[in-house]
Amino acid sequence: MNHARFRRLTPASLLTVAVLTSTLTACNGSEPATESAVEYQPGTVVRVIDGDTLVINFDGYDQTVRLLNVDTPETKHPDNPVECLGPEATEKLESLTPPGTQVGLDFDVERTDKYDRVLAAVFLDDQTLVNAELARVGLGVPMLIEPNRKYYDEVQAAYAEASAQAIGLLDDSAACTVPAEVVDAMDALTAATEAPVGATGSAAAATAAGILAALTTAKAVRETLEAGKDTVRVIALGADRTAAYISDLDTQITKGEKSLTAANTKATSLKEAEKAAQAEAAKAEAAKAAEAKRLEAERVKAEAAQAARVEAERLEAEAAEAARIEAARVQAEADARAEADRLAAEAAAAEQERIRNLPPAPEPYIPPAAPYVPPAPPAAADPYPGYTGPRCYAPGGKTYRPC
Repeated sequence: MNHARFRRLTPASLLTVAVLTSTLTACNGSEPATESAVEYQPGTVVRVIDGDTLVINFDGYDQTVRLLNVDTPETKHPDNPVECLGPEATEKLESLTPPGTQVGLDFDVERTDKYDRVLAAVFLDDQTLVNAELARVGLGVPMLIEPNRKYYDEVQAAYAEASAQAIGLLDDSAACTVPAEVVDAMDALTAATEAPVGATGSAAAATAAGILAALTTAKAVRETLEAGKDTVRVIALGADRTAAYISDLDTQITKGEKSLTAANTKATSLKEAEKAAQAEAAKAEAAKAAEAKRLEAERVKAEAAQAARVEAERLEAEAAEAARIEAARVQAEADARAEADRLAAEAAAAEQERIRNLPPAPEPYIPPAAPYVPPAPPAAADPYPGYTGPRCYAPGGKTYRPC
């Protein structure tokens, strides 16, 4: 099987291929095939793998079946994360074909794909095409891998119903869908650009930061639309809706970039004005501090002068008092000496007067001469050696006893 001719197409492209195929058929002069009864291969559902793949038992053994002409978001890809609404698509397929469900299978030109999965349309009660039911609720998109287009038109018609109702992958209330991301991004950017810039540099900078964040998100969504053209959730939009979203985002992004420039300009201007005002305030504060310092110096100087003056006056008063006291002392001493001299003179005069009035002095008394007393004989040996107290001598004075 030549896989090089496999390609995934958007709904608009698929419609073009369908019309072209019809035209070529008409040009070749062949008549379109008439509907005929289809004999379905009976099978029993064993389990669901993901939104577009399940295991069915038929021809005597379990086989992995890939639904024809529909593609759902990935949930089991080894290299990719779970995609938007992938679990919901799996749940939808599980609700349609729970284990044990009897189904009918029909095949197209190629029986298997490059992963050796059986390519088939799966029917319930020979009427309900499971492939189309996934598209009808917007959880699967039409997919054409030539030459297998047998059920493409039916899947595309079912998806047109989902598109008209904006459900599933087109539901802007489901947070992970592209419409939801576009709406959220544009609403956020609109709110950011319409927010008041603010009267301070920090407020203007915050507004600019909000616009930048919203712009970044909007550009990321736009990049998703550009880079994710082969992903299910972008294919779900269709070419026209994708182009419209890109155009709306471009308009909003351009407006946002202008608002960001204006906010940044105002923020810069306000910050420069605030910086100048701060510098002026700092200058005024410095001048105020210098004046306060000068006044304080003058106060300290005045207090020092006052203290020096008071100290000088105190010392002068103390010196004057000391001089007064010394003069008083000297005067007192002089007065005392004068008084002493006066008293001495009076005493001398009185003594002279007393002497003048004394009677004549009697003859001086001459006492008789003392009789001779011979020296005492040498004392006997001291009967009390070492005694130094009072002594009582015996008559004659030769012996004594302690008194």
